[in-house]
Amino acid sequence: MLNYAILIFAVAALGGLFLAAHVLRDKLAPWAVSILHALLGAAGLVTLILMVLQGAAPARLTAALGLLVIAALGGFFLASFHLRGKVAPKTVVIVHAGVAVVGFLTLASLLLA
Repeated sequence: MLNYAILIFAVAALGGLFLAAHVLRDKLAPWAVSILHALLGAAGLVTLILMVLQGAAPARLTAALGLLVIAALGGFFLASFHLRGKVAPKTVVIVHAGVAVVGFLTLASLLLA
């Protein structure tokens, strides 16, 4: 299940790069990509939650889940701008991406263990 979670988050990250590129150019991102990004992120989180609920999850898995939940909360905040037809603040986009990347790398580090 770890491999699936990493793959899901990797694809979500590609969508996130596309979305961030739009925002950093002061443009609204396409809705379809935003929704796909959110759905993939949610699917990844559900996968991680299931892994943690199975018990005996490594601390890094729980840490990755925590970081990715924080990133998801930032994503909801960013989506609120999109819903209002406004371009999100670049600083928030960068922080959202940074937390997500750290969470992803924490998750990916489990492959090396």
